[in-house]
Amino acid sequence: MSDELLGATGLLSALPTSLEGGEIGLGWSLPFVGLLLSLALLPLLAPRIWDRHFGKIACAWALAFALPAAISFGLATAAGEVWHTLSLDFFPFILMVFALFVVAGGIRLTGNLIGTPATNTALIGFGTLSTNLVGTVGASLLLIRPLLQANKDRQHKVHVFVFFIFLVCNIGGTLTPLGNPPIFLGFLNGVDFFWTLETMLGPTLFVSGILLLLFYIIDRLAWNREPAEVKGKKGAPRQVRIEGVHNVLYLAGVVAAVLVSGIWDSGETIPVGLGSRMPVNGLARDTALLVLTYLSWKTTRSSIRIENAFSWTPFQEVAILFAAIFITLIPILAMLRAEHQGQFAPLLDLVSTADGQSNPVAYFWLTGALSSFLDNAPTYLVFFNLAGGDAQELMGPLAGTLTAISAGAVFMGANTYIGNAPNFMVKSICEERGINMPSFFGYMLWSGGILLPLFALLTIFLLP
Repeated sequence: MSDELLGATGLLSALPTSLEGGEIGLGWSLPFVGLLLSLALLPLLAPRIWDRHFGKIACAWALAFALPAAISFGLATAAGEVWHTLSLDFFPFILMVFALFVVAGGIRLTGNLIGTPATNTALIGFGTLSTNLVGTVGASLLLIRPLLQANKDRQHKVHVFVFFIFLVCNIGGTLTPLGNPPIFLGFLNGVDFFWTLETMLGPTLFVSGILLLLFYIIDRLAWNREPAEVKGKKGAPRQVRIEGVHNVLYLAGVVAAVLVSGIWDSGETIPVGLGSRMPVNGLARDTALLVLTYLSWKTTRSSIRIENAFSWTPFQEVAILFAAIFITLIPILAMLRAEHQGQFAPLLDLVSTADGQSNPVAYFWLTGALSSFLDNAPTYLVFFNLAGGDAQELMGPLAGTLTAISAGAVFMGANTYIGNAPNFMVKSICEERGINMPSFFGYMLWSGGILLPLFALLTIFLLP
């Protein structure tokens, strides 16, 4: 469900905080830029240093914001901002990832599937659809291991996992609030549950249909280059069996916990320290997630996780890096929330025409550009509010604008490894299995060459 939990708590993050975005300069974005460059360059230029010390490097960039902030704005303000982000955004987010990681890791698809073009396309297509029920994180973790197993003997397979990130980790989860955090945020702000299904169905089918067709063609060409011993396994009878199927119930429980937390809002909060307060429904949700995770861990045979090659390494890497990303994003999101009073005002001016009317195309590309590098949930909320923040008007006269914001936030999360949490997790799982995944910039060559032209076609044919 990707970052849906951010949606349940993100409203608090959208409120004004003691760090006034209109009063800070662009220099405060340097720690995030430094972290981004470290993530992009060090695995390529100094892989051994990155593998051994990525946690220390990430922590150093987080401190590069926190310490100067404590000096400039006061210890109470800096500590309050960091704790607010960690307690109300990061911890719920990583708890959701943790729950889905453990539960999905207890489900094993066994058998002798062979990664033929048809099989790979079917798995990715099924994952693209299933994201709307179990979210991008759930679908990604559920299907990445069977896909890895099916393609373990293939020599030409990196493209399989790149397209998996495109479709299953991002673009698929557009049709319901359960699929992706920006859509869930819209639901929490008054957008009807089925509005996105009706409005986003065309753009989603357009983009995912073309990508699946393109994938099949590329995979067919790659399959033709495989050695005879790999292609010779194609004719063997297929046998598929699911182990740990009871975890599907826990997975449904995770979905229900997040959905109920968005629908049920008592309005009550509890203090969690340093001026931050957590909604009671958020605490109930987090408790339910912990219980479901514990039950999954205790009731699943250890052999299933062993045979699944279950490891904490991908989760650990995501947790450390995204903690630093969340912290270094604090000043950038503050400047975005300041709208026309902040340093990003020139960019925000682009979303309106000369006569003051909303410009859906500009909303699509600007929301998408920021969602490629910032978290797409708060980015969606910023532009949702910039467009007026009235759900009824945005579903009515400004429906084109809301469609553009939704598509930009969700679709363009696929542009980089950090555009959405499942992207980086899938990359880590693949690399742990020995897949030589593209570097940060290498992946952007794939997304730039395939996704950006496709988004341009989407702009021409389907966006108003």
